[in-house]
Amino acid sequence: MMTKTRALVLRAVKYGERGLIVDMLTEAHGRTSFMINIGKTQHSRMKKQLFQPLTMLDLEFDLRPNIRLQRLKDVRVRNPYASIPFDPYKLSISLFVAEFLLHATHDEQLNEPLFAYLEHSLQWLDGSSGHFANFHLVFMMRLSRFIGFFPNLEDYQEGCWFDLRNGEFTPQAPLHSDFVSPDEAAKIGLLMRMDYETMRLFHMSRAERNRCTEFILAYYRLHVPGFPQLRSLAVVQELF
Repeated sequence: MMTKTRALVLRAVKYGERGLIVDMLTEAHGRTSFMINIGKTQHSRMKKQLFQPLTMLDLEFDLRPNIRLQRLKDVRVRNPYASIPFDPYKLSISLFVAEFLLHATHDEQLNEPLFAYLEHSLQWLDGSSGHFANFHLVFMMRLSRFIGFFPNLEDYQEGCWFDLRNGEFTPQAPLHSDFVSPDEAAKIGLLMRMDYETMRLFHMSRAERNRCTEFILAYYRLHVPGFPQLRSLAVVQELF
């Protein structure tokens, strides 16, 4: 079935002398992997630079459901980034986000609201002129709404604990070890009140931001099978 769709590159792995295996999140079919043969000349349609992490593409391919690696017929960049590839801070965030999404969306099927959220988020980051240190925190928390385990915030009261396993606030510490203490649990509600436009108004120290990153990732590890430690985490923690 010939398909045209938007897609977000998550990872490209070299295969052989001129091949790439590229994992993408597509708007029409969710997670899809492709075998790409990189052309030998500068005029070739398939160029390696098209498949950098978080590049937004327009694709055309013949979808074959029983084939693990699809083959592209046509590809072009949809919205070239104006600043992300050239700003070391934005680039570091984008590489972290790409690795995070690679694992958080591993089994994702058709999900148009999720794709729209990702496109909007990346366009915001690319267009921002500053005050984006909290971007990855807001991005990760709000993403949980689209993949099925958004925290239940209705029962929050001051002094509550947050149960990471069940995604809810409790008046007492859970009987297991996967929880966040009341002082830190309050930051979950704070994060959920932030959006990209207002997050600059919420001031956090680097230590607070890093601790929030740690418990958000712990939350994902509990709810996404096989979610690993992220290699890019150390860079984000050092910069922000």
